[in-house]
Amino acid sequence: MARYTGPVCKLCRRERTKLLLKGARCETSKCAIERKPYPPGEHGRGRIRETQYQIQLREKQKARRIYGVLESQFRTYYREAARQRGITGENLLRILESRLDNVVFRANFAESRAQARQLVSHAHFMVNGRKVDVPSFRLRKGDVVTLRERSRDLLVVQHALDTAGSRNLPEWLEVDTSEKKIVIHELPNRAQIDTQVQEQLIVELYSK
Repeated sequence: MARYTGPVCKLCRRERTKLLLKGARCETSKCAIERKPYPPGEHGRGRIRETQYQIQLREKQKARRIYGVLESQFRTYYREAARQRGITGENLLRILESRLDNVVFRANFAESRAQARQLVSHAHFMVNGRKVDVPSFRLRKGDVVTLRERSRDLLVVQHALDTAGSRNLPEWLEVDTSEKKIVIHELPNRAQIDTQVQEQLIVELYSK
């Protein structure tokens, strides 16, 4: 299972925005963006001439890094989104939102998508009563995600629920924290996705 294993704070600095890759830490003064609000590297503080291609590329990279997807998989998602009816950019975000690791994160069962990915990989969750250990597993309308019986007392999950704070639950999910259960009422539309990404720029980049 391929995944990025480098320093994630550099990713936020490269995109010049908080990608919230480390959960609650990103909201504190320890956040790398707060201390070094410029791209990493020798020429990070230099003047950068932005072209239209670079703007589109940065938007694509931002989306990839927020959802923790590598380039080949992201491109596969784009091709699938382009084949579907509707607006390609919105279809792409809907596909990314329907990943199991993202749903676990959205339901506040994990502090970050990386933590959610690890929980899923360690087989702590079931979908419709069957064990699933694939973070990229795609959920559909009506699916029910539950924490396995042996994992009900995981401190990491309880801590994530207790410290969720201002993170609002999406309208398209129903979460029962006492039963540790998530129900997917429907897949989200663009208005229900709060990811700060200009998906049209991604479509323009891949359409070249």
